[in-house]
Amino acid sequence: MPCGQPDSGAAPARYVLGVDVGSTVVKCHVYDRAAAVRGSSHRKVESLYPRPGWVELDPEVLWSQFIGVIKEAVQAAGLHMRQIAGLGISTQRGTFITWHKRTGKPFHNFISWQDLRSAELVNSWNNSLLLKVIHVIFTVLHFLTGNDRYLAPSFLTFSTHQASMKLSWVFKNIHEAEEAAKKNNCCFGTVDTWLLYRLTKGSVYATDYSNASSTGIFEPFTKCWNPTLCNLLSIPVSIYPPVRDTSFNFGSTDSEIFGVPIPIMAVVADQQSAMFGECCFHPGDVKLTMGTGGFWNVNTGEHLFAARGSLYPLIGWKIGEEVVYLTEGSISDVGTAIKWALDIELVNNVDETAEMAQSTADSQGVCFIPGLQVSGDDPYLCASFVGLKPSTNRNHLVRAILESVAFRNKLLYDIIVKKVHILLRTIRADGGVSNNSFVMQMTSDLINKKIEKPANTEMSSLGAAFLAGLASGFWTDKKQLKKLRQIEAMFEPQKDSEEYRPAMDAWLQAMKHSPHR
Repeated sequence: MPCGQPDSGAAPARYVLGVDVGSTVVKCHVYDRAAAVRGSSHRKVESLYPRPGWVELDPEVLWSQFIGVIKEAVQAAGLHMRQIAGLGISTQRGTFITWHKRTGKPFHNFISWQDLRSAELVNSWNNSLLLKVIHVIFTVLHFLTGNDRYLAPSFLTFSTHQASMKLSWVFKNIHEAEEAAKKNNCCFGTVDTWLLYRLTKGSVYATDYSNASSTGIFEPFTKCWNPTLCNLLSIPVSIYPPVRDTSFNFGSTDSEIFGVPIPIMAVVADQQSAMFGECCFHPGDVKLTMGTGGFWNVNTGEHLFAARGSLYPLIGWKIGEEVVYLTEGSISDVGTAIKWALDIELVNNVDETAEMAQSTADSQGVCFIPGLQVSGDDPYLCASFVGLKPSTNRNHLVRAILESVAFRNKLLYDIIVKKVHILLRTIRADGGVSNNSFVMQMTSDLINKKIEKPANTEMSSLGAAFLAGLASGFWTDKKQLKKLRQIEAMFEPQKDSEEYRPAMDAWLQAMKHSPHR
């Protein structure tokens, strides 16, 4: 018997599921037509660290967690699986696995986007003469033609967060994968692709445009896997899955898994999903996610924008003929730094950090230098405090940590304004740190813009549910989705950004003079 209430026969399908497979937690939410959460469940993601710098996920454990949260959430809602109209899946980006096409057996664990095994390869390529030549050629082509298809290659740089270099590592170091690829028996998949494959007992092998564009191997303008890049990195093009629309009927789950088949109506990358959940549907709409790290995403409509080393072009989603591009910038040590403060008992709970920061007029010259999240650009980077004095107390340290988040938000926002030639409209925040009123208010002051905070900050789950609901007819269109949005708070500028100038200048100087920068 499927989980939930006893079999109710042909119970009407009045709910959609949004599952978010994140870096730290797998969550499932059950939504009704008003987009209210009727039931939810979450489980912690268990990362493996087989060697220094390596980060992996056990595929069987992740599968068990994924199935578990769906069953638990439906049960918590007091529902039967027959009442689910569709499933939307949001996943962490850049984490991938390869497996044998015939047997379905993986060649290795999931290699996480956080994994640094390709750091040497990344640095070697980014400093290579060949990459500099590629930049020059495509910069000239873009200048002469004005064609956006030449923009992304003109800024091409490799990162350890992307799958490209780690995939190259797989074929250099895992003989079975290399041999299978030669015989056209190797499958590559990000988390979404592998879950689709497992949910359908191998009958569906696909990904969507948002996940594909986040791998670093997919060309966003031509919307194809990049054969030139694959040749450069000695990766066989035959291993990649077909790319489908984001909001799309991918087929149904095998009926043995949940007792009844559930239609899989959307797969989407987590940041793009959060963007959709925030209803950032128009060019100039901005989403600011502050979770483990921080992500600024700008809807750039049908145009690609990029900036070397700071902004990256992505496909937001594809629904029918509509293809929406995003530009993304990111910062590290947002939630990570606050969690660290909690772990070392600098604070008793996360909720008190805003109050602690507000209790003191300034940080008394203390600056927090981020570096807790290991960077592929500099794996030896470390975090530090600068300006400690005998009079420094816990409130000063906490304020310094929160200020560093707001200062980096300001720096990234300024780059976006300079490089993205679109009038910025609404700014909507989500993620756990958006609950911190100090960070939100200071960011609003610094950028001199209003920032909306929704009532529901679990935007990746909601975005996946919205996309699934559109594909299944559960919701009719984006106009209806916009009406379902609920704003909990609006942060408006209260101080002139110049009031923060001395503190920000001191922080910038501290960043400039810190080691490894």
